[in-house]
Amino acid sequence: MSAPTSDPLWPRSFWSDVPDSDRAALREVLAELLGRGVLLGDEGSGRELYMLARDHYRTHVEDYLAPLALELIVDDDHSLLQARPRTESCLLLGRFDKDETLVLLALWRLYDDEISTGSQEAVIVTVDQLWAALKVYFDKVATPEKSQIESCLVRLKRHRLVRTLKPEGMTQAGEMQIEILPSLARVIPFDDITAWQTRVDLHQPQSSASGSGKESLEAEEVSP
Repeated sequence: MSAPTSDPLWPRSFWSDVPDSDRAALREVLAELLGRGVLLGDEGSGRELYMLARDHYRTHVEDYLAPLALELIVDDDHSLLQARPRTESCLLLGRFDKDETLVLLALWRLYDDEISTGSQEAVIVTVDQLWAALKVYFDKVATPEKSQIESCLVRLKRHRLVRTLKPEGMTQAGEMQIEILPSLARVIPFDDITAWQTRVDLHQPQSSASGSGKESLEAEEVSP
């Protein structure tokens, strides 16, 4: 018979092997994974949550996420946990709007180009660099201006796909730094650059005999 619980929010029959001392922290882990998709464990209180889940409750978390068609990714190299949706079954997918989608695709390419060199360093670009990349990758559509890019980054930050940093002495919005986290590459995983280019082409004007130039813009998906 399981011991009585002092946590009124914790059902008696649910994970009765988890001691009271770990339940609040484990609740935070699940809230981060379901609410944001990623738990960053490289700083602050996130470090303790990451280590608790990784070292003691990995199977618990995997089993909790599995019926929701979410796969737990444990990234030891970057100290993060990620709930990656199995897109064919997951019902917790959100959608990005047009500008967010273009920014997401551009960041994926910038990240891939950097890690393809074998670099182990954090991938950091500025808003200016991202804006220039958008102009190159999506040369046939209207891309977000620098002032709009910062708004796009808000949602990506919420889902722990990027971090932003305003360097000391920053005077222009384009100087803001963006750290592209490895979790971003897993949200829209492409096997190679060809697969990425195929997706990019979907966002360029579709040629037709009528010359309508209508854009086909499909939002990317993310959990939740």
